[in-house]
Amino acid sequence: MKRLKTGFRTLLPCCLICLLVVPAVFAQGLPSASPEEVGLSSERLERVDRVMQDFVDRNQISGAVALIARHGKIAYCKSFGLMDEGKAMRNEAIFRIASMTKPITSVAVMMLLEEGRILLKDPLSRYLPEFKNPAVLISDGDQEGQYHLVPAKREITIRHLLDHTSGISYGFWGRRHLGKLYAQAGVSDGLVQTEGTIAEGVSKLAKLPLMNQPGEAWEYGLNTDVLGRLVEVVSGMPLDQFFQERIFKPLGMEDTHFFLPQEKLGRLSAVYTPNGQGGISKLPEEPVRMGSEVFSSSWHYRGPRTYFSGGAGLASTAADYVRFLQMLLNGGELEGVRLLGRETVALMTRNHIGDLEVFLRDPGYKLGLGFAVLTDPERSGRIESKGEYNWSGYFYTERKWGQVFTFNIVVNPRLSSMRGRCLC
Repeated sequence: MKRLKTGFRTLLPCCLICLLVVPAVFAQGLPSASPEEVGLSSERLERVDRVMQDFVDRNQISGAVALIARHGKIAYCKSFGLMDEGKAMRNEAIFRIASMTKPITSVAVMMLLEEGRILLKDPLSRYLPEFKNPAVLISDGDQEGQYHLVPAKREITIRHLLDHTSGISYGFWGRRHLGKLYAQAGVSDGLVQTEGTIAEGVSKLAKLPLMNQPGEAWEYGLNTDVLGRLVEVVSGMPLDQFFQERIFKPLGMEDTHFFLPQEKLGRLSAVYTPNGQGGISKLPEEPVRMGSEVFSSSWHYRGPRTYFSGGAGLASTAADYVRFLQMLLNGGELEGVRLLGRETVALMTRNHIGDLEVFLRDPGYKLGLGFAVLTDPERSGRIESKGEYNWSGYFYTERKWGQVFTFNIVVNPRLSSMRGRCLC
């Protein structure tokens, strides 16, 4: 892994790596085992030590947590480097997982689907009337303001939001004309201190044109923030409360929050960026603007604490997130608690966009309902299996193999295993 500049910026604070992760979670009292007991090799796992320490020694990252588990038992869990200035990395460090919030919000939506409260084909305007009769932006040239609007051919559906084909974008992409409209309207990407609520944010977004005709192109955007608002409307609960009562508490995810309580701030890993002198420096707590991007390292503990971004808002630990992933790997159930039916998980992890291309992933990946799904391993050029699914996050970005990610997990149902990484 190299420190590389991306289309956004390069942020490399500390690093959380979870490989071949299965049921095990170190913070939840699940059993440990030697690597050989679960079919792994102690000798080959020593390579993880060397790689992680090398990242730290070369000032490519500040610190790392690596966890490897299989068949419900922890086979490897170590910390490297620093989580903050003068503070050694800890296994229980809290990381800003950004877009790894999206799979959790997607699961919440599918829970409502199973309860018969929504259908994937439902028009979004049935629940959020402000999205009735959307318009699509058509560029007339390269000059500022040269565009016109046309009526959308169809309504945005819940499925369009889940597979990111609604036409909704992100402001930080700086799409021609559209990025400026997002900025002028005060639409938050969910990566900075934000006044108000997601109800207000989604209402602003609904007034703006779409990037593409719904269902006709894949465009990564604020779709999952809209889904978070959908969860609130349909369930009658604020999104943080729904997550806590319906997902986090049942799964034993004790350290996953939109906004951290005071007693947990000491476990939050810092954010670093290359300093131009061959090293890395800690980012200030104040919001940072780089081109079309506005982000902050401090919104999880400083600010109004009222905006629950379903697409980017959570902070979590390796222990918590692996419990969530294991629930999915088990077909929707963990330790006797069932959130989803097995067929629902299977539905989420199939290709839902046909031949459309996913520009954030290698060739061979498509989009399910909340995850990228590997449908053609030969095109991807990776040592991975057909049917693996994953997603990733925004902070501490590295570009590798042409994709952008920070927190990345891959679930392999065929091998009953998971692997992932969080670069932070």
